Amino acid sequence: MTRKAEIEIHDSLSNGVRELEPREPGRVGIYVCGPTVYGRIHVGNARPYVMFALLRRFLRHEGYDVTLVENVTDINDKIYAAARAQGVPSERLAREMTAAYRADTDRLELGRPDHEPLASETVGEIIDLISALIERGHAYPSDGDVYFSVRSFPEYGKLSNQRLEDLAPGEQGEPDEDAALKRDPLDFALWKAHKADEDTSWESPWGRGRPGWHIECSAMAETLLGLDFDVHGGGSDLVFPHHENEIAQSRSLGHPFAQIWTHNGMLRFTGAKMSKSAGDIVTIRDALDRWGREALLLFLMTGHWSKPIDFSEETMEKAAARLDTFRNALLEDRTAEVDEGELDAALADDFNTPAALAILHEWATQGANEQVRRGLALFGIAADVPEAPLAVVELAEEREAARAQRNFERADELRESISAEGWEVRDVEDGFQLVPK
Repeated sequence: MTRKAEIEIHDSLSNGVRELEPREPGRVGIYVCGPTVYGRIHVGNARPYVMFALLRRFLRHEGYDVTLVENVTDINDKIYAAARAQGVPSERLAREMTAAYRADTDRLELGRPDHEPLASETVGEIIDLISALIERGHAYPSDGDVYFSVRSFPEYGKLSNQRLEDLAPGEQGEPDEDAALKRDPLDFALWKAHKADEDTSWESPWGRGRPGWHIECSAMAETLLGLDFDVHGGGSDLVFPHHENEIAQSRSLGHPFAQIWTHNGMLRFTGAKMSKSAGDIVTIRDALDRWGREALLLFLMTGHWSKPIDFSEETMEKAAARLDTFRNALLEDRTAEVDEGELDAALADDFNTPAALAILHEWATQGANEQVRRGLALFGIAADVPEAPLAVVELAEEREAARAQRNFERADELRESISAEGWEVRDVEDGFQLVPK
């Protein structure tokens, strides 16, 4: 393998930038927490999906063999609640929303993750992991539930930079009725006994029930990437308690688990964090229908992956304008010599996509069109001019005929009609060119 650059990325666990040093030379294993499928995913869910898909593309460009795992949480309290509200079986809702998630993210055209495990298909491995935690004294059964003993893991709180003595009861986000079953209010559920209002359950050594959320990801990551892998990712809202609990579960058993922990910043809708629970959402499907795939990808690249980013009409219009700038530049037949290593260096430096975009814009200004095309292709963007609707093409052809007849008044009227349809007609040597406005 030929290494082109040392690659560094911000690590939440050490709170600093670390060099990516794969445990197995030349191979990188990445696990990303995917969606909980209780409704159509919102555009905020696109950020980790896009960020890690693009990181995989860059690492492969640099010569690494990359395995990207993104799970689907299809067993969860939110799914049970949403299914009850809709009057449908939870298994059916989860299945339908998983299919919708895959259909929506397919439209991004960045390729599927290498593995997309379902929690419901990993229950056996989850039970084995819980059994090992009980055997080692890190977990205990309680009336059909099983809980992780937080104080049995001295490093608890390191990821979220919290001390045990500062944590308050209830911060695990679990129902109040669970408190009586816990030895310590800080403990969290690994297994939940079956409840009358939950329509799925599995056999276990502790009775019928289902997994807790946190143990699902530990089991899926270790099953597919091994006990010792390179990168664990997800949104910054998952640092605590989800990822803190994953670390406790796995490392209390002596499993090294992930080397680097990466957390993308939240997508904010007019300044507030977007949330399906709060109801202020724009789905990925809505965003793609309105703005198109390439404008959405460019928008997500304009902010550094680790920082929050605002989603609004204004920011999406700016992304669409940026796409048009690239399209217009690439319409011209221009060449220039540039240092393509600049782009690799920007991405090797904490996957800095805003810096990469600035470099591509500078290259476009210089006329290095072939290098711009290669750079954009790394991010799944062609910046090709879309094909105009037949009605607009016919207007342009009619205008071309009017110009040939020197009927310039009619030609100007037709130009206005084309503009009203959202297109600009340009006169070129061999006829006309239609470009979206």
